[in-house]
Amino acid sequence: MLKTAQSNDASASKRPRVSDPLVVASVEKAFKVLSVFGKGQDKLTLSQIAEISGFDLSSAQRFTHTLVKLGYLQKEQETRRFSLTLKNLDLASNFLSGHRLINLAMPYLMHLSKETEETVNLTLLDGEEIVFVSRFLSRHMLNTDVVIGTRMPAYCTAPGIAILSRLDEKVAEACMMASRPRAITEHTTWRLPDLMEKIRISKKQGFATQFEEFYHGDASIAAPVMDSKGYPLAAVNVAVSLSRYNRDDIVSRFAPLVVAAAHAISKA
Repeated sequence: MLKTAQSNDASASKRPRVSDPLVVASVEKAFKVLSVFGKGQDKLTLSQIAEISGFDLSSAQRFTHTLVKLGYLQKEQETRRFSLTLKNLDLASNFLSGHRLINLAMPYLMHLSKETEETVNLTLLDGEEIVFVSRFLSRHMLNTDVVIGTRMPAYCTAPGIAILSRLDEKVAEACMMASRPRAITEHTTWRLPDLMEKIRISKKQGFATQFEEFYHGDASIAAPVMDSKGYPLAAVNVAVSLSRYNRDDIVSRFAPLVVAAAHAISKA
């Protein structure tokens, strides 16, 4: 099962890539070893790491040994399995604490959280995905497993559509096609003509919505955060459960608040 699930990753690692004389290959390979963990693979043997990364056993052994010495991997003596250490969180912490937009947005997100009493998020676009970089949870339970650092395809999320709606349409289209849109739930908008229409509507109204397009029972409304030149930097969204609101209520109640918060962060 492991081989089947990770075969694409292993094949990708063996494909020839354009050489860059400034790239330090050993650093690139070390990060590839770290990247094989996660998504249900929290503890791996040396042979599994080699298989997933596409490295031979000798190379995998050298990189895992180095990463253990540096404190980014740990090895269980009994099982001889490797796993990530807490030191990996230092990189995330440094990113979050040093990111100017996240720090500027914090008071506005806190205010929106108190005003709505619902879950509030700040997301950034990374390629064809959105990444959650700030999150204020509601006391109301949501049927999601989202945490800081969670990635989702932009095309089926309100924050993603909000950001894409402020990009050039050709750029937005290329971004969506790169993620190979598909129906994640029966409610997912995934065909390109429908996605482009959704983007145009979102641009016109100033916010985007999604209803059960990624998680069943989940709804979200988002507005883009813009820089001084009108380029989308991020998105603010409020996420709620459809067991507590209907679609019209979500738009009428939260759209003005989300748009106001996004505008305030943009001006800041």
